[in-house]
Amino acid sequence: MYHTPNLTGLRKKHIPRRINEGWGLQHMKLYGVDDEIIISGANLSTDYFTNRQDRYHVFSSKEITRYFFNIQEAVSRLSFLVTPDPQLPAGYILEWPSSNTAPSPLASPSEYIKAASAVLNDLIRVSPVAAASSSNTNTTVYPLSQLTPLLRPDTSTELPAITSILKTLSSPAITSSSWTFTAGYFNPDPSLTALLLSTPSTSNTVITASPQANGFYGSKGVSGLLPAAYTLLARRFLESAAKRKRQDDVTLKEWRRGVVGEQDGWTYHAKGLWISVNGEKEPCISIVGSSNYTKRSYSLDLEVGTAIVTSDERLKKSLAEERDGLQDYASKVGMDDFLKVERRVGLRVRIAMWIVSLVGGAL
Repeated sequence: MYHTPNLTGLRKKHIPRRINEGWGLQHMKLYGVDDEIIISGANLSTDYFTNRQDRYHVFSSKEITRYFFNIQEAVSRLSFLVTPDPQLPAGYILEWPSSNTAPSPLASPSEYIKAASAVLNDLIRVSPVAAASSSNTNTTVYPLSQLTPLLRPDTSTELPAITSILKTLSSPAITSSSWTFTAGYFNPDPSLTALLLSTPSTSNTVITASPQANGFYGSKGVSGLLPAAYTLLARRFLESAAKRKRQDDVTLKEWRRGVVGEQDGWTYHAKGLWISVNGEKEPCISIVGSSNYTKRSYSLDLEVGTAIVTSDERLKKSLAEERDGLQDYASKVGMDDFLKVERRVGLRVRIAMWIVSLVGGAL
């Protein structure tokens, strides 16, 4: 079990367990067998098979599977070992194996990060040989890793890759582009918000969970404030779009299928980016993986994903069907909706968000 080096000492002692994931966790989702791997944002708990919307991409590739296996294996050697112990109330004990490649993050966070960097730096970059082997195909898959808490300096590849893609949309060679961006927990990193709103793309769409489709809807305690917090963040995104005079180029949609906790109620957990160019409706680029694209994703959590770049018409059609299918239960919302009494966010939520950021956490 991975433990972030960012939650130690007084933080670990005093921050409530229900929200301590805001200081960083292992967020990668990888499901591999032989030479095939599923890249997803799903945890595979029961609700993902019944009433929780997410994305799942299967890759039949020895090279891609090996890349992510190496990442998973390396992080395993930087984690605690769970040993069953029926004599203990918890039923298990966490041990730090002497065979691990770093000291415990609880004992020496700085040395832990130093050792982790030495292990991971060489793994996260695809070798030229692997890249060259796919040069004659009409589809290229770029493995992405965001392992910021474990890398000094940070050599992660996901945020730089997405930044490069969005900047490319401003190139004169790209015409009539559009993008669709989704995250169940909508709080894009400020740099991504700026990039999305600075592209010349039109007919763009953001899909996020409605409060009633948020996994924390109806929760007790501090976590119950999260749906309202994400509502406030979505409103701020629309305000940013308006300030840049992009309100006519971006449509915000909230996904809702019933109400969480009630019969037939679903939660929304999908995340990703689809990009179309040259006036085409079908995307030629898609990002799929574990990241919610937040400040926390790019500073505190461990994330992996892929960038799919294709000219294959069948694949482009499939990506478009996936993108459009997510909108079957999504409805447009605007500033007028956020100004309604039932959507107003109280002072308690705003104070809680401020406190979390003040002590080094993030949504």
